[in-house]
Amino acid sequence: MPTRTPRPARSSGTAARERIVDTALALGDERGWETVRLYDVAESSGLSLDEIALHFREKEELAEAWFDRADQALLRAAGDSAIRALPALERLHRLRMAWLEALAPHQRVTREMIKGKLEPGHVHIQLPAVFRISRTVQWWREAARRDATFLRRGLEETVLTTIFVTTFCYWLRDDSIDFADTRRLLAWMLHKVDWLL
Repeated sequence: MPTRTPRPARSSGTAARERIVDTALALGDERGWETVRLYDVAESSGLSLDEIALHFREKEELAEAWFDRADQALLRAAGDSAIRALPALERLHRLRMAWLEALAPHQRVTREMIKGKLEPGHVHIQLPAVFRISRTVQWWREAARRDATFLRRGLEETVLTTIFVTTFCYWLRDDSIDFADTRRLLAWMLHKVDWLL
């Protein structure tokens, strides 16, 4: 009976998932996000397509994993006692910037991801993006220890969502040192809603 050559063990878990995302981002930096293909990611990461499929069902999920990292950065920042001790507006500011700073190493690729989401006919991508923004804003509120209820909570969520989207859109094109222009815009917007917060 012929002997079979054993196949290498499948990569699984967080390490493989992170390697896939890192590889996709590196390829995006090299050639642009639009041209990144899953077979390129597989080849560059040393994995097979079926191993990629264990972690990601489509390329769009790689972008979602990238934004998940920003959410995690925001939540890690929330555990910083120095940030927790800040007044409400400063706490919101620091946490918002922690989210953006997590994306900063791949700002151009992030911009290209968003551009792809906004292409006509991508409703299947755009609708989940609305829910993603809502979810991230909820985590931002939790991290900032916001405790408004009922109508006040709804108003606060609307205001913070507006600030979130506005600052993100501005940051995507911000080339100022340390994103100083985005920081100023965020501080100005938060100051304008000080009455609510």
